[in-house]
Amino acid sequence: MIIINGGSSSGKSGIVRCLQAVLPDPWLAFGIDSFVDAMPARMQASDEGIEIAADGGVSVGAGFRALEAAWIEGVVAMARAGAGVIIDDVFLGGASSQQRWQKALNGLDVLWVGVRCESAVAAGREVARGDRVQGMAALQADVVHDGVMYDLEVDTTHTESLVCARTIAARVS
Repeated sequence: MIIINGGSSSGKSGIVRCLQAVLPDPWLAFGIDSFVDAMPARMQASDEGIEIAADGGVSVGAGFRALEAAWIEGVVAMARAGAGVIIDDVFLGGASSQQRWQKALNGLDVLWVGVRCESAVAAGREVARGDRVQGMAALQADVVHDGVMYDLEVDTTHTESLVCARTIAARVS
């Protein structure tokens, strides 16, 4: 497994697409955005599920955590069955978010990758995307890395996704 963590609009999804193109074997990709989209609509704006504040702050409730735990176990089961799996996540809780994955990953070979991007650059991407609450990128740029231990870090501030993906792929091979 490859687990990629970074703030909103840091370039994780682009790196994942490039990784799938450059890795010699097929790898499945799963992202936190797809997980959130898969949740019932009633949980996408509630204190039980996930709430995104006007300033871009994100909070999650007990229902979100319960579904997330099941999602993590399911994704890890695919890796245990032999599939290469790339995760695109946002560790809002920093080290505690990583620990939730580590608990499920016991015994699996994992490459932990941090994706950094200067806050102002990520904020510019956020505006260009048009699908994020403005402020989210700036709020997440540093906090998602607090206490997280990585095998490799890349910085997309001035480096293209393909170059980052090739750097990661070199560690996988």
